[in-house]
Amino acid sequence: MESRRIAIIDGHPDPDPARFVHALAQAYAEGAAGAGHALRRVDVGRLDFPILRRRDDWERGGALPAALTEARDAIAWAQHLVFVFPIWLGDMPALLKGFLEQVARPGFAIADAAAGGMGKKLLGGRSARVVVTMGMPALVYRWYFRAHSVASLERNILGLVGIAPVHRSLVGSVESIGDAGRARWLKKLGDLGASAG
Repeated sequence: MESRRIAIIDGHPDPDPARFVHALAQAYAEGAAGAGHALRRVDVGRLDFPILRRRDDWERGGALPAALTEARDAIAWAQHLVFVFPIWLGDMPALLKGFLEQVARPGFAIADAAAGGMGKKLLGGRSARVVVTMGMPALVYRWYFRAHSVASLERNILGLVGIAPVHRSLVGSVESIGDAGRARWLKKLGDLGASAG
């Protein structure tokens, strides 16, 4: 298999290494590195940056905060992006959303839109994997809630900037799956990393 450039975005706001999200990101990284893929990692919970408060900040807010330059460069460099995060109150954590709002500014992720038009998608040619953990069973999230927050990320953020295809892994009942269940997921993420899937 051809080597790929992979950026792993660990979106858990808590940098405590005991969080299962971090173990999933690490398993993917180890699988990818073992298969010869090139890696860059972004740990959102360790970054210090301001939240955008006005549309003008997003469109013409000046320079990207210095703490995010390396993360933006990793996204630009990557051929495949992996987002790993927990579902909180039905959606991605606010810090991850704030991170995406900062790095996906016009001029990097989309071109400045002409009057009334849609901006050109500047991150095309990249694929993605979205890995989310949640307390509810994944089947309930997928079928009853229609995986609404993951679908929103895929359509309204990743799709908006040209990232496709996007695949997902939903890790449900994360507090109750036990050691064997966690081991199965770590193995699965390692295998996905090896295949850059």
